[in-house]
Amino acid sequence: MTRSHAPAAHPCPLWRRLAALVYDLLAVVAIVMVVGLLCQLATGGQVVAAGTHPAIAWWYQPLQGLVVGAYFVISWLRGGQTLGMRPWRLRLVTADGGKLRPGQALRRVVVAALPLLLLGLAPWLGLRGAVWAVLIGWAVWFAPALFDPRRRTLHDVAAATELRQIG
Repeated sequence: MTRSHAPAAHPCPLWRRLAALVYDLLAVVAIVMVVGLLCQLATGGQVVAAGTHPAIAWWYQPLQGLVVGAYFVISWLRGGQTLGMRPWRLRLVTADGGKLRPGQALRRVVVAALPLLLLGLAPWLGLRGAVWAVLIGWAVWFAPALFDPRRRTLHDVAAATELRQIG
């Protein structure tokens, strides 16, 4: 949208943002499943090597991350909305209400994904503990939206973006 549309938009409340994120989670699961299937077909079922210690190919998880990240970046650049944001009437814009630039979208997706690095703690915390660490990390990332007048999260602040309720 153009800047002339910005005054009609309101900052997005945290609950709406999280509801849209649940919708997007469904899209992400579908993307991960399709990429997994294509990788299994391309490698003859060797992405996950069976044996006494099952192992995932070194390139598989980075590939999944790139494809999921591309989903978000492309969605934000093509109209400021992901599939989950559309039914909740939300749009991602720059701080002045304009369209995102590629660098902003990329910065936003990278910063939003940083808590996933906490999964690396699994050898010490166990898988359950590492998943809890990621969830706590994301809670910290989203907490600023509770206090910020423009309802920005940490990744919004890092990328100079805002999620606005439209219509």
